[in-house]
Amino acid sequence: MSETQAGQDQATATEQAQAGGDVATSSLWGDAWRQLRSSPMFIISALLLVTFIVMAIAPQLFTSVDPRSCPLSNSLQRPGGDHWFGTDVQGCDYYARVVYGARISMTVGMLVTAGTLLIAIVLGLVAGFYGGWIDAIISRVVDMVFALPFILGAIVFLNVIENRGVWQISFVLIIFSWTTMTRLMRSSVIAAKSNEYVSAARALGASDVRIMRQHILPNALAPLVVYATVFIGLIIAAEATLTFLGVGVQLPSISWGLQLSEAQSRILTHPHLVLFPAIFVGLTVFAFVMMGDALRDALDPKQR
Repeated sequence: MSETQAGQDQATATEQAQAGGDVATSSLWGDAWRQLRSSPMFIISALLLVTFIVMAIAPQLFTSVDPRSCPLSNSLQRPGGDHWFGTDVQGCDYYARVVYGARISMTVGMLVTAGTLLIAIVLGLVAGFYGGWIDAIISRVVDMVFALPFILGAIVFLNVIENRGVWQISFVLIIFSWTTMTRLMRSSVIAAKSNEYVSAARALGASDVRIMRQHILPNALAPLVVYATVFIGLIIAAEATLTFLGVGVQLPSISWGLQLSEAQSRILTHPHLVLFPAIFVGLTVFAFVMMGDALRDALDPKQR
């Protein structure tokens, strides 16, 4: 074989190793997007999520009423024309309070998910790719944290924090919630690194960082994206639960959890104070779960 022919064969192998992961990933996400566009579940959940995200970013688009304008003369009014959702015990317009309450819940959900994703990607990628004693150490740490009850651990930590805000709550929730995503990422990396294009890239001298960044990570992210979507909804529910129990955000903040906490003693006499924030929490969690189901069906070839 001539040197020219050998060089051409090596160049072809190099191109295949470099493009193999990209082609597979492109096909996966391209096929998924085509399926999602025709999925009623995806369209409905996307519309709901866009509505709640816009509500959190720009609540003024949904109401012109100041949620902190609370004349006591309007205390505990029933839902009606002037106040669609009625008023609370302080006379605040409840519709405005519910609309503005979306910001904290959505922010906590996004922050915790972003932080958890970052930890899971780094630790899961390293553990799954290298294996051996590195995997053993990371896995044992994951097991120890996973053994701690999620809500109970968050309650204990948040109970000793005097000034609880979005950042403090998000940090505590990240501490207790990164383990499941890390396990999922590790499993995906182990499956992805057995592909032929990864072996070809390694044989051609590609560095570990390059292999992980260009070949392993893009092909291992799909299960993590699905779980992360559902996870946002779970964190929103967890934040509302913690606030309801008195260890979440504090007044004068406005959140759905605080509204539920303040209304629990009036659930029989003024049920609208519990009903409306509960509906918004439920719809938000439902939208994220439904979006996760749609992504799972689109990204898993076995579901097609």
